[in-house]
Amino acid sequence: MFLLFNSCRIVNKVVKRLAQGSTMGSSYSRSSYSPNSGQAKNSEGHGTISQGESSTQYVESVVCKVNDLNENEMKVFDIGEEGKVLIVKQKGEFSAVGTKCTHYGAPLVSGALGDGRLRCAWHGACFNLKTGDIEDFPGFDSLPCYQVTVTKKGEVKVRAKVSDLKSNKRIKDMGDASPCGSESSVVIIGGGPSGATCAETLRSEGFKGPITLVAKENYLPYDRIKVSKIGTATDIEKLQVRSMEYYRNANIDILKGVEVTKVISDAQMVELSNGSKLPYGALYIATGSKPRVPDIPGINLKNIFTVRNYDDSINILKTLGSEKDKDVVILGLSFIGLETASTCVSKAKSVTVVGKDTAPLGQIFGEEVGHSLQTLFEENGVMFHFETTITKCNGENGVIKSVEMANGKTLPADMLILGVGTTFYTEFLRDSNIELNPRGSVIVNDKLQTNVKNVFAGGDIAFAPVYASGNTPMAIGHVGLAQYHGSIAAKNILNKDVPLRTVPYFWTMLFGKSIRYAGCGKSSSFQIEGDVKALKFVIFFFDEAGKVISVASCMRDPVVSQFAELLYQGKSLHKNDLKDDPFAWIKNIN
Repeated sequence: MFLLFNSCRIVNKVVKRLAQGSTMGSSYSRSSYSPNSGQAKNSEGHGTISQGESSTQYVESVVCKVNDLNENEMKVFDIGEEGKVLIVKQKGEFSAVGTKCTHYGAPLVSGALGDGRLRCAWHGACFNLKTGDIEDFPGFDSLPCYQVTVTKKGEVKVRAKVSDLKSNKRIKDMGDASPCGSESSVVIIGGGPSGATCAETLRSEGFKGPITLVAKENYLPYDRIKVSKIGTATDIEKLQVRSMEYYRNANIDILKGVEVTKVISDAQMVELSNGSKLPYGALYIATGSKPRVPDIPGINLKNIFTVRNYDDSINILKTLGSEKDKDVVILGLSFIGLETASTCVSKAKSVTVVGKDTAPLGQIFGEEVGHSLQTLFEENGVMFHFETTITKCNGENGVIKSVEMANGKTLPADMLILGVGTTFYTEFLRDSNIELNPRGSVIVNDKLQTNVKNVFAGGDIAFAPVYASGNTPMAIGHVGLAQYHGSIAAKNILNKDVPLRTVPYFWTMLFGKSIRYAGCGKSSSFQIEGDVKALKFVIFFFDEAGKVISVASCMRDPVVSQFAELLYQGKSLHKNDLKDDPFAWIKNIN
């Protein structure tokens, strides 16, 4: 049974359960209605208010009529004066869930409706329509799911907890997480989103043994997405996804500011940077990637930054200051480089981006789109130098003052920010018997198992099968995928035999323009629908056989989420399918 986690001690939860009976509230249960059954489908039987619950905690109201929704349609309705619910009609059943994605609050009514689940249009997070549970990421919280009944008059009635309507999110219950001592321990290496999701999933799936998460940084797991958006998140307390109280109540031990220096797989033990050793029954490695630093003269001068963690973001912001008097140079035309440029330009005297490509994101979207993005950036004050790189950093008194480029030009630079790719935090695994590929990523199977028994790996470092690309193994660095890996690894640590069903999903926001991308692989051709100059378009990327391997969009939601859902369902799309109506395939995802 999934219950709303609350911040009280476990003993208080037990007392509450005894006081209220065996149930808690209808918002945590499967909640749908089939007109053919004549009654609400509710796996936990929440039809009345339990003893100890006040009727003011709940609202029950007719929100619409059966005929107000067509099959595979969703609409938002008011529930009394207390809030709103999203009603979905699919396969003759009605479901009622929260209206906004629990990640960044996107309206789910604008998302992609799949078979029994709903995918957010902004960042691809997925939620089960029957339970509200989050099934793909980013984000940590599930949706509240409300009880639905249909009256004899054909009215759709919803019963909801008022607090759920206000919060629009639900944290999965950790259960009685007191380690019973009968289960072996799980050690998680890496305090990022993948490790945090693994720990939470272990608890919500019923694991009661000790869990220790070893975090290199001095913070609890936090939202890394905002790191490259300089100045958008300066309070680490708000950035952290859970409180220390949450982890204490869930009996998840967090070791902050500690690194694993060695994995002794034969003894099932890890050595820590503080000199201690930690035994494990199962090990999950999610150490992530680190920014690549080019080997050029002067690269060790002060005010040269990488963009990977919270401290990086804060140090860049502090160095920028408030006077707007810094000349900033950014090396790299990647998502990271462009996001950093777009958020620094209003805080700097000048921002110049240097890169080897011919246009921003040109290698991904092609030159036509790249040049439109270039215009967008230049209109907002960002300058570019293409088809070149930085060959030397010049400084005074140990602080960078200018950079020399391969094209012979020199730029003033009070700050240099690097965005030229990443390598993997896996050096400590070299003598562990865990198989690495030549680039340093960890080779895993479709259950995220390494070649060593009871050792799993996920996130950026995992060279793992990608379902959307015929299970071709790849190492892909992105927060949503990292969280998905954490969830799947946890289930397989518990021997649930759950294979990966990976659909890569990327996004960025640049000067108010939302860009999405789902799929993967090197394309041989593409087709553009829409107005590239106006930055409102969809691109279909094809392989040599004419199969659509990825779809990108700018200001055309939710088409990328719809394509991601199509891939998740194991369906395919080809160039010929786009001839008469390039978007007719959307009808096939539910």
